[in-house]
Amino acid sequence: MLTADYKRYRVAFLGFGNVGRAVSRLLVAKSAELRERYGIEWEITGVATRRMGWRASGDPIDISNTDQIESQHGFQEWLATARPDVLFETTSLNPETGQPAVDYLKASLQAGAHTITANKAPIVYAYDELNALAVAQRKAFLFEATVLDSAPVFSLFRETLPGVKVRGFSGVFNSTTNVILETMEAGRSFAEGVKTAQELGVAETDPTHDVEGWDSIMKICAIARVILRTPLLPSDVRREGIRGMDPETVQAARAEGRPFKLLSRATVNADGSVTASVRPEQIGAGDPFVSVRGTSLAIHFELDTIPGLTIVSHRPNLQSTAYGLLADFINATRR
Repeated sequence: MLTADYKRYRVAFLGFGNVGRAVSRLLVAKSAELRERYGIEWEITGVATRRMGWRASGDPIDISNTDQIESQHGFQEWLATARPDVLFETTSLNPETGQPAVDYLKASLQAGAHTITANKAPIVYAYDELNALAVAQRKAFLFEATVLDSAPVFSLFRETLPGVKVRGFSGVFNSTTNVILETMEAGRSFAEGVKTAQELGVAETDPTHDVEGWDSIMKICAIARVILRTPLLPSDVRREGIRGMDPETVQAARAEGRPFKLLSRATVNADGSVTASVRPEQIGAGDPFVSVRGTSLAIHFELDTIPGLTIVSHRPNLQSTAYGLLADFINATRR
């Protein structure tokens, strides 16, 4: 539906690596659609990274030439100068405490900005507090890109699945481990698998969080916190990574039609507690994840009223991750 009512939003980027830059490109590419369909106009007033510092202005800035933008003295001054209506937070994951991202998100909400993150850790450690703050401020706190890139997980339950009870879920949550295991299936080494994942852009220079299962654990805990409403911490999850696996075992599993995946599982127990694990498992022909290959990700929910519901994000890339943040931006403006 077309609209003739427009509102201009001041936008700030806290973290401006690959994901942040992809969001900025998508905003440009979708500008006409955002204006015509949703009445959204936007301008960037702040961008911050460890390398460039705290760049902000009271007026719109040109992010292609950040050296010409005045650098502020720390986060609070940056936030006060940028005065964002919407803040995108894509800083590095801290799986131990979620800091400093948790404090950044609190301050953003307190300053009256719709606050959108791709960072899992604040959801794990501070979701209840951040959500309560957003409600009190009448602002949106959204995070769809944290688990399955652009595929709906949190919004699916928030908007379209009222009245269901989740009995458990399982998932293939990490692209890097998929690529490594498939490289090993082809007879190559673990190290070659890591290199392949890095060349595809899905693995960091240090892939420890991926191969040791920490990325998947954080996603389990985020889903448990929001959808199951259970405060599950990383230390509560049984963890086994893929680093110790050898190509011969992986090849043999593929040959017998039961390949390995790094699977995440959570089960709601009779007393309401949650038991969870991340570990390599073999999957069979009837498994919902048998066709999840390459960089694809998936989650399968067991529900009381629906026997099973599987969501697959097919070969997500930077643009699809960025779309998750863009969708949150659009939904935030509807409040």
